[in-house]
Amino acid sequence: MTAVDFSRDFLALSVAKGVLRFGEFKTKAGRLSPYFFNSALFDDGMSFGRLCGYYAEAILASGIVFDTLFGPAYKGIPLVAGTAIRLAERGRNLPFCFNRKEAKDHGEGGTLVGAPLTGKVLILDDVISAGTSVRESVEIIHAQGAQPAGAVIALDRMERGTDARSAVQEVRERFGIPVVAVATLLDLIDYLGSNSDLMRYREAVQAYQRQWGVTDAN
Repeated sequence: MTAVDFSRDFLALSVAKGVLRFGEFKTKAGRLSPYFFNSALFDDGMSFGRLCGYYAEAILASGIVFDTLFGPAYKGIPLVAGTAIRLAERGRNLPFCFNRKEAKDHGEGGTLVGAPLTGKVLILDDVISAGTSVRESVEIIHAQGAQPAGAVIALDRMERGTDARSAVQEVRERFGIPVVAVATLLDLIDYLGSNSDLMRYREAVQAYQRQWGVTDAN
């Protein structure tokens, strides 16, 4: 499956599940966006399993070298487990780990669950907005003597944050790691242009991209 294929299939699934909707939505930054993405609505076994499959395809296509998968609480927890399963089905059996929000003071204790964080660690999350989750993940990884290898997210909105950079660009520059998205805003615009049922939303998304978007995903 090519990058174009899994990005397009991911967007189609997102629309079918109501994860990706079109209309007028106010963002946290107070902007009026013509689309809204809510990954929490991948809420059944079939759709979530397919989502993790797209993460696996994006990881394999990226060529990032890593040893361990890490999922930050809370949305990263099911993502990292599901993606590890999908990668194993594709011949890459890898250890995974996630964190608790609060330390456990009995049993195995601590804040980490799963395999030890060693070597190069790939972070899995749903989106990057303010970059807080990635920053906390990087701190956890460094505290274990490991190194962050990159981050993988579902959708890169390619939207400016507090300056001319997007949140994804800020993360790349601040931590010096690659960020891979299953799909980007440019993928979404292309998808809308190829779908007769959704083509009517393309102009509004393009206008939003011209107003608030960054020039590229790098």
